[in-house]
Amino acid sequence: MPEILSLTPVDAVACCPPMATTPLTEESAAVLAPMLKALGDPARLRLLSLVASHEGGEACVCDLNDAFDLSQPTISHHLKVLHGAGLLTREKRGVWVYYRVDSDALAALGGLIAGAGR
Repeated sequence: MPEILSLTPVDAVACCPPMATTPLTEESAAVLAPMLKALGDPARLRLLSLVASHEGGEACVCDLNDAFDLSQPTISHHLKVLHGAGLLTREKRGVWVYYRVDSDALAALGGLIAGAGR
């Protein structure tokens, strides 16, 4: 006859802590959603990374062309989308436009990601 095991009762304990301490507000979600949507394209995600890591923290389209097998107008379009989503700032100097990562936007995204990792 098989041995019968007896189980010791334990108090119920949550297996995992919540992912975030508080849910996003409607306003925060409305601000972050376009940024996340813009970053949903691999070329744009990579562009943001290249601009952020470029010497001096800013880059021109002319600095980014060689990193992609894309035309300059396509790269400019992707940079425009990132700017429109609030992830990049831009400054025109002569015929070139220089892009810089918006540190506040990056901090907001970082906070969202860090909160989800808890």
